[in-house]
Amino acid sequence: MSQVLILGIIVIAILAFFNREWIKNKFFPDEKRNYTIDDQFNSDKRDREKEIDRLLSKMGKNGVNDLSAKDRKRLDELSKK
Repeated sequence: MSQVLILGIIVIAILAFFNREWIKNKFFPDEKRNYTIDDQFNSDKRDREKEIDRLLSKMGKNGVNDLSAKDRKRLDELSKK
């Protein structure tokens, strides 16, 4: 009886190993895959706003002079969208 139980556990482990992607997708689906167009737009907008806020807070008290050329260019790109 214990040999059959051990064999069953081994078979289940092998099946789980070869089907791990299906199991992962079934029980832990990718949240971004289920986005609608509106959800994706809002997510992108929040990301842009967070980056703009980060750059603006980096400017601090001294203004634009605190930003590197790369940061100034990125802030300019984000403000045009």
